Amino acid sequence: MHDVIVVGAGIVGLAHALAAARCGRRVLLIDRDARANGASIRNFGFVTVTGQERGRVWDLARRSAAIWREVAGPAGIRVEQEGLLVVAQRAEAGRVLDAFMETEMAEGCRRLTAVEVGELCPQASAPAGALHSTIDLRVEAREAIPRLSAWLAAAHGVAFRYGVAVAQVESGRVICADGAVLEAEAVFVCPGDDWATLYPAIYAEEGIRRCKLQMLRLAAPEWRLPSPVMSDLSMVRYLGYAALPEAGALRARLESEEAKALGWGIHLIAVQSADGSLVVGDSHDYAPTPDPFSVEAIDAAMLRQYAAVLGAPPAVLERWTGTYASAAGHSIVRAPAEGVRLTVVTSGTGASTAFALAEDVVGDLFDSQGKA
Repeated sequence: MHDVIVVGAGIVGLAHALAAARCGRRVLLIDRDARANGASIRNFGFVTVTGQERGRVWDLARRSAAIWREVAGPAGIRVEQEGLLVVAQRAEAGRVLDAFMETEMAEGCRRLTAVEVGELCPQASAPAGALHSTIDLRVEAREAIPRLSAWLAAAHGVAFRYGVAVAQVESGRVICADGAVLEAEAVFVCPGDDWATLYPAIYAEEGIRRCKLQMLRLAAPEWRLPSPVMSDLSMVRYLGYAALPEAGALRARLESEEAKALGWGIHLIAVQSADGSLVVGDSHDYAPTPDPFSVEAIDAAMLRQYAAVLGAPPAVLERWTGTYASAAGHSIVRAPAEGVRLTVVTSGTGASTAFALAEDVVGDLFDSQGKA
């Protein structure tokens, strides 16, 4: 018998498994797929701290980044890039960055002039300068998730059962679709945007739907980015900037100049892999069941954003879509039964915040059981 069962082997489930194992529990992790295939590998692998919503979410991101740095080496996960460069192409964007630098969220950041941006990243167009952070980091998601899973098994004794669908969760037990009944003192359910079987009523009550994103991998240019790059559109999307009063003027200008991009939920993120290739995106389309198709006009619009900041884009090597659970707020944590917690990150920030969120959820349940 295991002490803990975790349902879902994406980053949120893996984070719960790590937190429980660190508390000395014997953990079994179950996933319906044969390998990681969802939102946790269809992303930038960018652990974003700078720009996260002020307060609790920013704190979760800071703590999670620290855990990523702690486990990456032992797990054989390469930290591909450090920091973040947020370039300001409009004067209004520059004023948002100035305001951000006056907050506590500017820890580890410095404000750069256009000349200083040119010295750091000659390819970047930043007429109004930039913000340079040192606290963010980036891993290669499609490699990091399998390596994290393997390390949890080898270093923490976490058992994995892949290709097993869970049909029902009750206090103290998990019932699988094949009829197997597995028992544990605590169950953490982390199903992401898969709500067809487990707790559909909670998902409906919370107004959770799916967000579809489009992303691209570009051929390696003959230069390297000093860090991941964002730009003006990111400042009206990430709440650490967007909630500042100064963001209102930037949004008004972007609504005039970039209405289509805003309508498609586009904001530029460009990161670089070990082989030099660039991962670029992304867009956001919300629906209960978004269609699975990439829209060429959206890809073209993302490439235009890239070109405005970094110059002519290299050839596209890969295109893909992904989906994640989306609702107002950062996440939901519910207790549908005694000894059971349902955790869903609803803000697309699982890679950035899941480690710390899981520590809180796991610690809270163990405290309530009197077994911390």
